[in-house]
Amino acid sequence: MTLATLSPADTRAAIDAGARLIDIRGTDEHARERIAGAANVPLDRIGDLPRDGRPVVFHCKSGMRTAANAAQLGAAAGGAPAYILEGGIDAWRQAGQPVVTDRSQPLQIMRQVQITAGALVLTGVLLGLFVAPGFFGLSAFVGAGLMFAGVTGWCGMANLLRVMPWNRHAAA
Repeated sequence: MTLATLSPADTRAAIDAGARLIDIRGTDEHARERIAGAANVPLDRIGDLPRDGRPVVFHCKSGMRTAANAAQLGAAAGGAPAYILEGGIDAWRQAGQPVVTDRSQPLQIMRQVQITAGALVLTGVLLGLFVAPGFFGLSAFVGAGLMFAGVTGWCGMANLLRVMPWNRHAAA
């Protein structure tokens, strides 16, 4: 199933006419930047979407998650007209539509994972080159962890980062 896409201007008109805007990104992404009035229903909880018959416009960051999960989103709409914001919140912002940004919120967990993993791999390589070859093992360990996360869907580094002090208020 594919859902029709709406431009940011058409999405604004649909919202003004009574459509609901649903942000399917994670709560950490939504807390840092969001479209005012958008309800946050992460993709893994989309089945909990209240059904009231009103048209629904789904959005994510770039439109890729919504397009990839169109069948699931259409089913969650429960027969109501359902659409995708073409280009996601990125296109919304580029079209000059307002977004709410809260820089006091931590970076999204996956961005933190990317930064941390990259820093650890680079550190392992540099220490392996200039200190002792055994430090290459750090890079190998991080690489194996990322592969494990990709295969299983469980990321130990993400779970560890979630409980760090700078992320605790975002989860509350």
